[in-house]
Amino acid sequence: MRPASPVPPSAPRRTRRRAGRLTAGVAASAAALLLGTALAPAAAADDTSSDNVEHLANVPLQAPVDSVGSDLAFSGDYAIDGNYNGFIVYDISDPTSPQVASRVLCEGGQGDVSVSGDLLYYSVDYPRESEECGAPASTPEDADAFEGVRIFDLSDKTAPKYVGAVRTDCGSHTNTLVPGDADTDYVYVSSYAPSDSYPNCKPPHDKISVIEVPKDDPASASVVNEPVIFPEGGNEDQDGLLLPTQGCHDITVFPARDIAAAACMGDGVMLDISDPVEPEVTETVRDENFAFWHSATFTNDARSVLFTDELGGGGAPTCTEEIGPERGADAIYSLKGGKRHPRLEFASYFKIDRHQGEQVCVAHNGSLIPVPGKDYFVQSWYQGGVSVIDLNDPENPREIGYFDVAPDEETGVIGSDTWSTYYYNGHVYSSDIVRGLDVLKLDDRRLRKAEKVTYDEFNPQSQPRYRPGR
Repeated sequence: MRPASPVPPSAPRRTRRRAGRLTAGVAASAAALLLGTALAPAAAADDTSSDNVEHLANVPLQAPVDSVGSDLAFSGDYAIDGNYNGFIVYDISDPTSPQVASRVLCEGGQGDVSVSGDLLYYSVDYPRESEECGAPASTPEDADAFEGVRIFDLSDKTAPKYVGAVRTDCGSHTNTLVPGDADTDYVYVSSYAPSDSYPNCKPPHDKISVIEVPKDDPASASVVNEPVIFPEGGNEDQDGLLLPTQGCHDITVFPARDIAAAACMGDGVMLDISDPVEPEVTETVRDENFAFWHSATFTNDARSVLFTDELGGGGAPTCTEEIGPERGADAIYSLKGGKRHPRLEFASYFKIDRHQGEQVCVAHNGSLIPVPGKDYFVQSWYQGGVSVIDLNDPENPREIGYFDVAPDEETGVIGSDTWSTYYYNGHVYSSDIVRGLDVLKLDDRRLRKAEKVTYDEFNPQSQPRYRPGR
């Protein structure tokens, strides 16, 4: 495979931790909880989309939770949208007119979210002077600064309550819910970017953190293990790496099979999580075309897994003819062999062929569209918009739909810059970095059976196995 043109090293890295701070719209306050009023969705923007994708609604970001919109989790009739300034709870009981149930100002980025019953886990990856909401910004050189996971009580969606926090080395860039028993949650924390000058984040940072949460006393949650994923060191020498392997970026678990796929910067990793406190590495793979292993998604039968490459770190134009179709793309691997310890076999790449010129565009977060017996995927591509992908032939994936808002300075239309896009209970929800929440409807006979699959709760990085009507 011919190498593509490199991304300029000076390109900004929007999703790197400590690569620069985003100024909050308002100063942090001890009164961290701000309740939102019901908002009518904005009028549909001028957009470009395929005939089988309809834009239903947009709810713009508003101060004070109006920094970078990040990841999504779902609970019943609610979507929780992470933000570098905190999070927003949307009532999506009417997907054509989502309403803000509450806004929680609790700065710290990265804003990755997972939900478990009445509990919300929120990733903090920018140091603060203390664990509390409203704490001033600090620096990673401060040994007393807080980074890690904050925990909130969501039993009242209109008034979430902060209940505690857990410090983790190098903070929490992402977090993944790993279901335990009826009384316990486990949370895998991925983080990276160590330095000899950071007292709480020193190299080699070759591990993840495992948090145990007693559900009846979440304030007592604690780190119970820090399993080393790269005992011999990770990928450091491959040409074109955005950063050498120094931890993991994100982990997706598949509890029905007790397996997980970890995207770890220079390496893709398979884990046996039959003991969630002691995950075991079963395979590690590398790809000369991958600059940054970013995230992963299994197919519903766990016969394939899709990894994404965030070439340019989410701050460079990579959906271009010059970069080509094999970099900044998805890589689909078939899982061969035993169910407990499957091996990865490369099948193909997928990348949108809608070239985006100078717009920031690269593979990012997505989820399966739960059509029983089939494999369809919906995915964010930053300013490349939302893509709907047919994965039924792992060796020949193809785009079958898209939504890509066209910016228009004259009319004030803000273009797409979507971070996470997920299918949930009949609709597609996109967390856009600047636009806020977008809701889409898929009108495609191939995808209609997905509408019969409903969830009471959905964390895309803790993949459920779906069946018709379940």
